[in-house]
Amino acid sequence: MFSKFFKKDEPKSPSAPEIMGLRLGGAFELDQLRLRLIEPSVIFEGAAKTQLIQAVGQVQLDASSTLLRFYTDDDGFIQVVLNGGMTENHIEDVKLWYYYETRAVGSQADWDMLINSQISQPEYSIEGHRFQRVWESVGESSPPVAMTEKTTTEAGEVTETDQFAMLYERSVNEDLDEFLLVCGEEKIIDNRADRCLVLSTGINLRPADIVIIG
Repeated sequence: MFSKFFKKDEPKSPSAPEIMGLRLGGAFELDQLRLRLIEPSVIFEGAAKTQLIQAVGQVQLDASSTLLRFYTDDDGFIQVVLNGGMTENHIEDVKLWYYYETRAVGSQADWDMLINSQISQPEYSIEGHRFQRVWESVGESSPPVAMTEKTTTEAGEVTETDQFAMLYERSVNEDLDEFLLVCGEEKIIDNRADRCLVLSTGINLRPADIVIIG
C-alpha cells in the first residue's frame, strides 16, 4: 500500500493540446455516409472512417487566436481554429484536410519566388477546379500568412516549422464549399533549411460529422 509513496517519477512526455475529445494518441470516426455523398464532387477521395491521431500541431496566430491540427494515419488532419480561449465555446472553425501534393524546394531563388508570387494569387487551379483567394489584405497585394507550428508526436518528439500559407475556396453547391491550402514550409535541420510546398484540400466539418472513439 506504500508503494505509491516510493515509486520513481517517470519522465513526463511533452503535453499536447486537446479539444472536442481530439487528443494525441486518440481516435475518431467520420460520418461515412456524408463522405461518400460528397467525395465525387471534391478532390480528395477514399477517406477512412476510423482515424488515429499521431501528432498534434499548435499555432498561435495572434494574441487571442489559436490553430490546432490533429494529424492522422490517413494522410490528413483535422484543423480547429479557436478565438479567445481554448475550450469548445471558443471554436470558430473546424475543417478536415487531406494532402494533395508536396514538392521539394531546392534553391533560395525558388523559395523567394514561391513566397513572393506563387503561394498567394487571386486564383489557384488544380484538376480543372478554380479556387478563389480567401485571405485578402488591404491594398494591392495579399502576402502569405506567416506562422510557426509547434508539433508534438506520439513518440514525444517536438519540432517547429515556419509556414507561409494562403487559403482558397470554391463553391461546389449551395451546401458545400471545398478549400485549398497552399503552404510553403521551412524546417531547420542540422543548420540547413529543409523547404517544401504543400497543397492540401478540405471541407468544413459539422459536429455530427465526427465521433470520438478513443
